[in-house]
Amino acid sequence: MKFYFIKTPSLLKFIFRNWVWRLSSKEKVLYLTFDDGPTPEITEWTLNELKKHKAKATFFCIGKNIEEHPEIFKKVIEEKHSVGNHTNNHLNGWKTKTADYLQNIDDAEKYFEENLKPNTFKEKLETRNLKLFRPPYGRITLSQSKKLRKKGYKIIMWDVLSADFDPNISNEKCLENVIKNIQNGSIIIFHDSDKASEKLKFVLPKVLEYYSYMGYNFRSIE
Repeated sequence: MKFYFIKTPSLLKFIFRNWVWRLSSKEKVLYLTFDDGPTPEITEWTLNELKKHKAKATFFCIGKNIEEHPEIFKKVIEEKHSVGNHTNNHLNGWKTKTADYLQNIDDAEKYFEENLKPNTFKEKLETRNLKLFRPPYGRITLSQSKKLRKKGYKIIMWDVLSADFDPNISNEKCLENVIKNIQNGSIIIFHDSDKASEKLKFVLPKVLEYYSYMGYNFRSIE
């Protein structure tokens, strides 16, 4: 089993401080994020759960999934959530040449643009493609990061990893990963994917209900 941090160490955040790991907040605000969609059924289920609590979130979408399921992607936008680029083919930046990596991100961006063409000035103002980028697996080289930031992207990492993708942990452990590590301003990773769906369906309703009861707001990243 591969090792990963549930709570991102402060030293790592300091070393890579050009990337966004947590949004400082004195308010009770949390930032839920969902990687790897849009995916039939699970993304729509996620949207319905968020709606129950008037919660906003950020969806880091794979270009080829937008191409295959544009109607689900448009629903994310219509419900006023933010979206970010997650490459076109879920590439590992450490294993991909910089030129190829950047081209793959550009390929994904085309699907964002095609599905976000505003018909009116009002729709343009409400467009939620905010030049956000999250590297798949959290793996990106400094060269790739520098060039993306020059193109106007914010590199959005995370403060808390739910590990909903890990088949070796229980639903309860996934929930514990989130509950024990959240702070004001935490950016939390979930996945709206088939692989993570069982754990997501167990954990997300509980997180939304508990933190709503505790007076937290759930916002999208801007």
